[in-house]
This record gives sequence, C-alpha cells and structure tokens, in this order.
Amino acid sequence: MKQFLILFTLLFFACDKQASFQVPEWNAYDETLELSANESHDIPRMRYKLIQSKFRDKNEIWKDVENQLSDFSDEDYQRIHRMVYDNDIIGIQGHVESKDLSYKELVQWYLYRILKFENDPKTSLYAIISLNKNAVKQAKAMDKKRGEIDHPIYGMPILLKDNINTEGMPTTAGAIALSSNMTSDAHIVKQLKSKGAIILGKVNLSEWAYFFCQGCPLGYSAVGGQSLNPYGRMQFETGGSSAGSGTSMAAQYAVAAVGTETSGSILSPSSMNSLVGLKPTIGRLSRSGIVPISSTLDTPGPMTRNVSDNSVLLSAMQGFDADDGKMQESRSLKDPLKYDRILVLEGKRFGYFEDFLEQDLYREMIEKIRKSGVELVGLNNPDFDYSNFSNFLSGDMKFDLPNYLKNQTGEEVSFKTIEEIVSYNLEDTLIRMPYGQLHFENTVDLQLGKEEIEQIKEEMQKAGRIVFDPLEDQKLDAILSINNWHAGPAALAQYPCLTLPMGYKEDGEPQNLTLISSSFDELNLFSLAHALEKNIPMRKNPELFNDQKEME
Repeated sequence: MKQFLILFTLLFFACDKQASFQVPEWNAYDETLELSANESHDIPRMRYKLIQSKFRDKNEIWKDVENQLSDFSDEDYQRIHRMVYDNDIIGIQGHVESKDLSYKELVQWYLYRILKFENDPKTSLYAIISLNKNAVKQAKAMDKKRGEIDHPIYGMPILLKDNINTEGMPTTAGAIALSSNMTSDAHIVKQLKSKGAIILGKVNLSEWAYFFCQGCPLGYSAVGGQSLNPYGRMQFETGGSSAGSGTSMAAQYAVAAVGTETSGSILSPSSMNSLVGLKPTIGRLSRSGIVPISSTLDTPGPMTRNVSDNSVLLSAMQGFDADDGKMQESRSLKDPLKYDRILVLEGKRFGYFEDFLEQDLYREMIEKIRKSGVELVGLNNPDFDYSNFSNFLSGDMKFDLPNYLKNQTGEEVSFKTIEEIVSYNLEDTLIRMPYGQLHFENTVDLQLGKEEIEQIKEEMQKAGRIVFDPLEDQKLDAILSINNWHAGPAALAQYPCLTLPMGYKEDGEPQNLTLISSSFDELNLFSLAHALEKNIPMRKNPELFNDQKEME
C-alpha cells in the first residue's frame, strides 16, 4: 500500500509538472541582417533603423500571462482552434451557447496564440505592448454571469490601440514619456466593459498616432518597437497609425480591435492587413480619454475581419458622452446591429474615380460590381491641397494634447506641455526619438493664432466636402475609393468611411476598397459592405499565421 501511494504521488507531480505552462524566455537577437536586407527597400520608410524595442523587454509583457495559462495546453489550443480561428462573433457565441466552449477557454486560446507567434523572432509582429493580467479571471466571471447582459460582445476578448486610456494597463501612445501613464478607462472602454467585453491587452501604434516624426516608418514606437505586416513581415508596410490593431487582427490575436483615426489611421492599417475598418462620423463615438492629435478630426473606430463583427464592436462602444462636445445624443444612440443585411446590390448607385482604373484590383472590382447590377457613375478625382494640413493638425494639437496631459493622464505623468516632452526626448535621442520629432517641434514653433487656425480649418473642411459633392448631386449611395487615398478629404468633410478587402497584388500585398458616404450614414455603409462581402468575397488569411494546416 505504501509503495502504491509513493508511486501515485510521483505520477501526480509528474503529470502536474507536464501540464504546467511555462513561457520560454524572450532573448533579444541580432537584427543586423534583417536591417541590412531592407537598406535598399523601394519604400524609404521601410529602411528601418531598428525592429526590437530598446525600451520594453518582452518578458515584462509575458510575466503576467504564464499563470493565466497554467491549466491550458497545446492540445486545448488545437481542440478550440476549429471553433475560433477565422470565426465571427456570432459563430463563437454559438459554440459558447452549445457549451463546447467557455469564455475562459476563448481568452486562453488568444493568449496562447499571441505567445506562440509573438515570442518567436521569426513570426513576431511586435504587435503587443501590454496584456491584461486579469483577463482569464474576468472571463471566468463572465462564464458565471452568462445571460445577464444581452450583447454579442459579451465575453469577447478585445485589443485596444495604446492611445486609449485603460485601467490596469499603461496608456503610452507608444512614447517613453507616457510609459508609466496609469489612467482610468476612456469612455468607449467603459461602454465596452458595461456590455461584457474583456480587454485582452494594448497594441502597438505609430508613436503619438504618427504625428511625431516625419517620413519615419509606419507602426514604429519607442515602447513597442517596429510593427511588421503578417502578409510580408519585412516586405510590406503595416499602415498607420493603428498598426498594431491591424496586424493583430490579421494574425488573429483577438476577436476584434479598436483603432483611432485622424486622417487615415484606421483605413490605412485595415487596408494593409486585409481587414474591415470603419472610420465613423465625428461624434458617433466618444473621444474622451484618448490621447489626441485633433479634437476636430479624431475618432476611435472598429477594426475586424468581417463586416458583422465591425457592427458589433461599433455598437458596443456607443454611448453618449456629455464631455465630448462633438457628440450628438440623438445621433450617437442608433444601433449599428440593426443595419439592413442586404444581399442584392442591384439598383444601388456608386461613384468611382476614373483615374483609379489604372489600378488592376480596383478596375477588376468595379467590373464585378457592375455585373452585380449596380449603376456606376464615373467621377473626376479633383486635386486636393494638403499644404496647410500639418498646420491644421498642429493648431489643434497645440491645445488638445496639453489638455489631455493636464486632465486625463495618471499621477505618474509629470509632463504638462509639448515643449517639456520635446526637451525630454532630446536627452536620449537614440532611444526616445531615433527618427526625430519634427511634427512635435513644428507644433511648438507654430506661430499662428487661434483665428488663423480656425480660418485654415474652415477652408480645408469646405474643400473636403467639395470632393464628395457627387454624393448629393448624383444621388449616390456611396463613393468608391482605394485604401486611405481619400482619408484626408473625408476626415475634413466628417464623412464616414468603411474599407474592406478588395484583393491582393501579384506580390501578395493586400489592397482594399473603401466606401465613403454622408455624415452619420454608417448603417448604409454596413449594408453595402455586407452585400459586397457576401457577393464578392476577397479576404484571405496571411499564410505565415495559418496554423490550421499543421492540425489537419
């Protein structure tokens, strides 16, 4: 009997040890060859100076994950894979409803997947800045309370761009100056949590939302390092500034992600990562608690792998915020989940830009749309003067960023002015600003007064609306563009844009079709995009992150 007990004890601890999860240590590697290979890249911005962050040790990110995966194995990952990989929110919720899957397992599956790819130098996208150390605990609570909240986002793991204030994780904007910025939740984060969403973590971005250095790589930040594109890690740009939101969605690190846009920062990474991205009308979602560039143009928005999930995430973020002067209560509370899921495009009227027909994928898509019964109207692509756009943004940032620093940062942040941050960065340029900080310096040096800035803004917003006059003049349901190519005029006009996969160039680089419509017309955009997605499906997953084949 005694021998049996000894044997049982040894087997128990052997099994327990085998089941325990240990994260392999991340060791910084010599990236010289990778950097050298890109020294002559056709795109100057991709001639990187560095890839790995010189500030943040990845092991600091992983330290709170190991215990959350202590009862999760590779066998669990493979079992759950068929229920989660490339599935939409409604489909995942169906597996939870049938009790084949729990929210706890769902969160663990994504954490495991993040570690699987991000802890390997050959596949890391440098997408993750921080992870929620309580994510599994919160998911277990969601399992117990299932049915108390009736919203599809309930129990779903969501990633946030790291310029969105989030309790329990620093909000850095990718900048070392904000690396200890512990805040309360932004308004949209409160809305997500109130509907049961689980904030899985924060993702990398172009530092200060790409209004920091000029001509620098998209997706680089001092805190997060250089974001890389899953469709071609050192080959294609990630898009910016919501680079981590885009790359993490393409690699399937969460159900959905939130990005922010001033001019193209959701549309660009959504396009470069073959995603559905919505830049909502200014005033549709709150901006309180988000590190700003421009209170005139900034907005958060959903980035997902399909139209349905996009509408779910937008719905979950909604809620009137009296502290955001751009919000209109009657406008902001419409339910995006109730868009008309049309499958027939016949009878719709789209405008397209005739000079864009030189682009192969655009031309082919226009023909496919024409064959689906849409009436197409050719449009001239008017020249647009961007010469004052930097002054427009600097004029807003000069007031908006200090306001954020004063009122919405944590106690650990001592900076109150842009000048102070500029001086701080100059103390260690190699670590804090390897590509310079020209936009910050120009903002500090801006000599325009408020009246001059307001005049610039008024003139540019008027010019932006003129670009889309055909929407009303030609009675169009939407205007069709490419990627973020009309992001500037649309931002100035305060028109919503929805981008969705259009195909892939010969070298594999994704390209998107972007629908633009009138203010607060998101439901129409969802309807049209849903029909395009179902009738002309174009999205493919990046091959490097498709581990289904290994399991078949």
